[in-house]
Amino acid sequence: MIQKDIKNVHLSVHPPEGRVRVSAPKHIDQDTLRAFIIAKLPWIRKQQQKLQLQEREAPRDMVGGESHYYNGQRYLLEIVEREAPPEVDLGHHTITLYVRPGTDPDKRLAVLREWYRARLKERLPALIQRYEKLMNVQVAEFGVKQMKTRWGTCNPAASRIWVNLELAKKPASCLEYIVVHEMVHLLEPSHNERFKQLMTQYMPNWRSYRDELNSLPVRYEDWGY
Repeated sequence: MIQKDIKNVHLSVHPPEGRVRVSAPKHIDQDTLRAFIIAKLPWIRKQQQKLQLQEREAPRDMVGGESHYYNGQRYLLEIVEREAPPEVDLGHHTITLYVRPGTDPDKRLAVLREWYRARLKERLPALIQRYEKLMNVQVAEFGVKQMKTRWGTCNPAASRIWVNLELAKKPASCLEYIVVHEMVHLLEPSHNERFKQLMTQYMPNWRSYRDELNSLPVRYEDWGY
């Protein structure tokens, strides 16, 4: 639990085990905060159960024949060794990874992740520009990074948004949902009723996209905090 200079209590449940995080205003006393958390226990347990049931991707060995995903579609990985700079080629049913002979699995994965990052950075500007016009806001900066507990983040003061690198693997609707979610935070920093109303205004089906994203397998990882 963290107490800081904020207006409202923020409660969140994080993968993989369902660790609970609470951020609360400094002025709230411990008894009041404890009563708030107790009242939220049914919701907390429901979220923890969802996380425990959520499918996990198997560890990736980065060898030929493995299944990998891009934009919600399944592809088979092909490894081609050659004396040339690394490259990734997307086919109809395959992702071909060109690497130098002897490239180890970690470096192969790093090449694939950079390809994912580049693809997201290509796709994000059009999405952001579309919703900038609808919301009458402006994103000063955006980026892509690997995140363990969030699909995206927003810094309203800096008008900056980040999206999780893993979204490159998910359906386009899921990526769009996260972009809209983070951009709405430029108008409403918290997840209150106004936030939900704005989400419905700009993306009427946002709940179905959220549920779809939360139902998809998440990356295998030795999670830490």
